[in-house]
Amino acid sequence: MIVIALWIKGRSKGPAIFWTDRIGRNNVIFKMAKFRTMRIDTPQVATHLMENPQQYLIPGGEALRKYSLDELPQLFNVLKGDMSFVGPRPALFNQDDLVALRTKKGVHVLVPGITGWAQVNGRDDLPIPVKVSFDEYYLKHRCFWLDLRILFLTAWKVVKKEGVRH
Repeated sequence: MIVIALWIKGRSKGPAIFWTDRIGRNNVIFKMAKFRTMRIDTPQVATHLMENPQQYLIPGGEALRKYSLDELPQLFNVLKGDMSFVGPRPALFNQDDLVALRTKKGVHVLVPGITGWAQVNGRDDLPIPVKVSFDEYYLKHRCFWLDLRILFLTAWKVVKKEGVRH
């Protein structure tokens, strides 16, 4: 993680790690850590909602995202208790449609995860209702074996670079 942080600092202005407001368990906002892959003037909206997200990437940011290395600082969030290894991905503070649908389905009671059932079933390619249906499935079927399966599938998807938008 130190090598990645130094690499980011050497290629762009601003901090190597940025903290973003995310929706946690019971819809409580918390600060989530990520390695910065975009310029400091990037709007805080979900990448898939940007017209041309490529214009905001720092040099090498695409590679960090493809291999999910930008997610490594979330281990601090796991240690703090704001996140777990497996659970629904935490929504951005301004993704009202996602938060509302998760609340309606009862998913908001789960601790968000670094990876989740929706991530291994489509990740960035899923529309919100489909993503929430995967989150709801996880809520109703979560167990040690499903978590283990999700962790294994996550590693496989990262190696294959599946389902990642830049």
